Order: sequence, then structure tokens, then C-alpha cells
Amino acid sequence: MGRFKDLLKVSNTKVLLLGNEAIARGAIEAGIGVAAAYPGTPSSEIVESLMEVKDELGIYVEWSVNEKVAFEIAYAAAISGVRSLVAMKHVGLNVAADPFMSSAYTGVEEGFVIVSADDPSMWSSQNEQDNRIYGLHGYVPVFETTIVGEVKDLTKYLFDFSSKHKHPVLLRSTTRISHTRAPIMLGEVPREFKTKGVFKKDPKYVLTPVNARRDKLAMLERFSRIRQDVEKFPFNKIEGSGNKVIIAPGIAYSYVKEVIEEHNLNDVIVVKLTTIYPIPYNMIADILRDVSAVIVIEELEPVVEYQVKDLIVNEGLKVKVYGKDITGLPYELNLNRVKKSLGKFLNVEINVGKDNLGRKQQLELPARPPTFCPGCPYRPLFYAIKMLIISKKLNVVTPGDIGCYALASNEPFKLQDVVIEMGGSLGVGNGFSKVLDDVVLAFIGDSTFFHAGVPPLINAVFNKSRLIAVILDNEVTAMTGHQPSPASKVPGKKRILIEDVAKGVGVRFVKVVDPFKIDVVKKTLEEAIEFTRKENEPAVIVARRRCALEAFRDMRRAGVEIPIHAVDKNKCVACGICYNWFGCPAITPLPDGKASIDPGLCIGCGACVNVCPVKAIKPVKPYRPEELSKYWF
Repeated sequence: MGRFKDLLKVSNTKVLLLGNEAIARGAIEAGIGVAAAYPGTPSSEIVESLMEVKDELGIYVEWSVNEKVAFEIAYAAAISGVRSLVAMKHVGLNVAADPFMSSAYTGVEEGFVIVSADDPSMWSSQNEQDNRIYGLHGYVPVFETTIVGEVKDLTKYLFDFSSKHKHPVLLRSTTRISHTRAPIMLGEVPREFKTKGVFKKDPKYVLTPVNARRDKLAMLERFSRIRQDVEKFPFNKIEGSGNKVIIAPGIAYSYVKEVIEEHNLNDVIVVKLTTIYPIPYNMIADILRDVSAVIVIEELEPVVEYQVKDLIVNEGLKVKVYGKDITGLPYELNLNRVKKSLGKFLNVEINVGKDNLGRKQQLELPARPPTFCPGCPYRPLFYAIKMLIISKKLNVVTPGDIGCYALASNEPFKLQDVVIEMGGSLGVGNGFSKVLDDVVLAFIGDSTFFHAGVPPLINAVFNKSRLIAVILDNEVTAMTGHQPSPASKVPGKKRILIEDVAKGVGVRFVKVVDPFKIDVVKKTLEEAIEFTRKENEPAVIVARRRCALEAFRDMRRAGVEIPIHAVDKNKCVACGICYNWFGCPAITPLPDGKASIDPGLCIGCGACVNVCPVKAIKPVKPYRPEELSKYWF
């Protein structure tokens, strides 16, 4: 990156920042001392930005093994008097839910901001859960920016808010906020950052039943004060006048404002709402006393809508409430959805236009099915496994996991039968092994294994589950932006070898293979199948080769000449194995069915050489794999 670091010396100036970068800058201006996270789109850039400047600022920042550990690290800092932040994508809060709930009971000593980057419409996620509900569930106040331009200031303010009430706060972002750029007015960077604190021992931090009961009462008292404080929260705003009210939390406000300005809808009150839970009860009650109808326009679940309805019942108001009955429940909002909703609510004609916001697509693009990158070590691995399954006519079930390798669920491999959550491959694999006679192949990546795969592997050993764990070690958290995992080679850190962990928890069959050696992969898998059938216990195969993007980047930096490959048309028999079964995007068929390799896409990995049955694929220049191996391992 580099650019974010340069901004440390800049203040009182507007610069273009990504929403996540703005959150990081707000934390810096607030005097953060500790930050921790597990990478996950759309949240990753928050801690990536802080990681870039940690040495200059003297703060502590880490990529943790999972979200629960990250939360606990930041929480420990907060109860020791050090301002801290933990960031995660929405499903990560499920992993951190245990300490999340408890942190509200104990409270904190300094500002503690929990950032949840939600993903409406599931652009890069397995679901679109609305984490604002976690706030209601756990008595943690929830705040959500309405525009990217104010998220930096909101983040900074929330550290003070949390510090004032000695209570954790949840800052909810979404993909549109996290990954949109906007002009941000930079404030001053503190001269010093407090990174060391003092932990004052107190029974309230020991959540045995007798202490937790007292903590619950103390938490309710703090939350009562928080309810009063949000009444004057500076980021909430009331605009306009009229007999109808639009309550617009989060990014919905931006859409509502655009529609109102475009169509001159002046006879309406708009509530720009940043305090999602609790809502400013008295402020909204006063607005609703003299109006006929209100609509709540919000993304995903009716979190604010339910609170407004509760308020109306409690106050005995005669006002009609609209919300999800008009806007619809699933997926993220867009301008047209808001136009349709406001048209119905205000009983006015609004030209909605097409879903592409009226812009006609001039070019019909060809379909681009998602696939592994050229040179990806997963491709030959899944090819070898698929060929073995076909040749041996094996009955196989393949639970998969969260990572790039989930693409193996697509053609031509079709080798991910169940993908539900981090670590689920091994957990589900345990279950399959108890109820099926099929071969159970569970696929999981290195970072995901350390995140949530170790406990289910221990379970497989303890309960003698007949499964084969294929752990794909590309030495990096590739899917979310190439952050390090415990399997990575990082200067100054201890590298944790997956095979050592597997042996340490009692797995007796543990073998490491190079996925480019297809025959070795097949032979090893056959041995693992035989072992699990005979011994009725798990086996582990570690498929190790670096992510192609990482290896290729290092080769380019070192000035290494990449020996791209080509097809000998005289030898090629147009069998289609390389482009139909192997599926490298650099290899495509010619009109006569013979293969062709695009030199612009080929990165010279050589995996296809072992796939061609007639040896028609060869390097264009002398290929010396032994000289390149240091970049691939």
C-alpha cells in the first residue's frame, strides 16, 4: 500500500479514502492502542491499513487466528485501559459471539469499538445476516454511518462514547460503505498513543453465576444511560417538514436523499438515523405525534422498524407504519428499490427506470465462470482427485470449506458438496463418516484450518471418524487479500507446520504432497482411503505449494524469466483433457479441437505438462523447475 502511511503527516485536508481506510483513520485520530482482526471481505482493509502504520505510530496490530481470539485480544486491552478495535466480516461475529455477549456484562475501561462489515446481497459471503440484531441480543449499542464521508468522524466519536459509558459499541458497515471511496477531511494524528495499561482486578470480570447476576444489573444501568445519551447523538439529524416521516438508517439515507432531491419531494420529514440500537426514543416519539404515517427504509432485517412499532404502541400514537411490507426483506437496497418504496408511501408517480439505473449496457460481455487462477496449486490437486474417483469408480462425498478452493464446486471438478462455514468441512465430515459408507474427503485451507479446523480434527481422532482431511496449504490467506496465516513464512514469527499439528493431536496417517505431482497425489489418496477403511480413523494429506499469485509476484520482483508453455499442434490429438478436465483459463480449444495456450495468461507453472497424455505441452524456453522451486515452496 504505502499511500495510507503517507497520510499520517496530513491533517485539515480532504483526501479520497476507502470506507475501510476512513474507519482506520478514525481509530488513529481517536488514539487507538491495539487492533486485531481475522481477514474477511469486506472488512480486511481496516486492519490492513492499521498494519501499514503500526511501526510509525508504535501501536500493536495483529492478524489473529480467528475472530474470537481477535475479539479477546482487543477486549483485554480495553479492560486494561487501552483503546482498542476489533474488525471482522459479519459471519465472523458468529465466531466471536461468546466474548461479545460477555463483554457487555463486564463493560470496559476504555474505548472498545467492534466493527462488523456486513455483506447485503452476499457479494462475497455465504449469507447476508444482519448483525444489528446482535446489538439487541447482547445489549451492545449499534451505530451505522449513513454516508462514507462521515464514517471517519463517527469512528472517532464512538471511541469517546464507549470510553464515557465504559461499554463496548458495535460499528456496523456494509460492503457499499467499506468499499466506496469518498472525500474525507483528515483530523490531527495524536503525538503519542497509549499502548500499555493497568488491569485492575475485579470480580465483575469473572462471570460465574453470582458475579454475572450483579453484572447484568450494572449493564442495564449503563444501557439506560446510553439510551439517554443517544437522544443528543450528533450524527442523527431531522430534515424537512410535512405530514409523513421517512426514517432512514444507514446507507438508506443516501438513497432517500437522492430520490427526494431528484423529484422535489419536499412535503416530508426525513430522519437521518445513525443510532440503530437503541434508537433515540424521545426524538422519534416527538416527531411521530403529529403525523399520519411513517416508513422505515433499511437494509435487510426490520431492526429499526420493530423498535419504531414498539414505540408507537407504548406511546399510544395513531400513526400508520410501513417498512418491509413495501421495501421487501432480502438483498441490499438500491436507488430503484427506494424509488418504488417512496412512490407507494407518498402516493406519487416516480419514474423508476431500469435496474441498471437507466444506463444501457452497450456491450454484451461473454460469460466468465469463476475459476482458479493460472498456476493455482488447487487445480492439479482437484484434477488428480477427480481422475482417481472416476478411474476407481469411488463413491465419495466431499464437504468443503470457505476459501478459494470452494471454486472446486464448479465444473469441471464438482468436488465441494457442502460449504456452510469456516471449519465446517471437517465438522460435517465427522458426521458423514458416521452415517455414510462413502469415502469422506474433507477439503480445508491452511488459514481456515488454523481458524476453526483444529477442534473438529481432534474430534475425528477422539471419536474415530473415518474421514480424510485434505488440507490445502498455499501458505497465505489468499481469498481475502493475501494476509499471513500461521502457516506463512513471516520474518520474526514462528511458522506452524500443519503436519506437526495433525501429528500432535494424534493423527497417525499424515503425508505432505506437492499437488503438481499428480501421480503422487493419486497414490497418496489411495493409501489414505485404505488406511481409513482398515483403521476406522482419520487421515490427513497436506497439499503444499504457494499461491501462484504470491510466487509469480516474487519471481517478477527477482527478475526471473517466466518460461511460458505452448502446445505442439503436431502432437495434440484434441482430446480436450487440458481445457475440459483440467480447466486452466490459459488453455482454450481451437476450432479443430486442438489446444492453445494464451501466453498472456500462462505463468509457466508447468502443471499442464503432467496432464497431457501425449506430451504435447512443452515450455517455450528451457524450463528448470528446480531453479524456480524456491518461489513455489
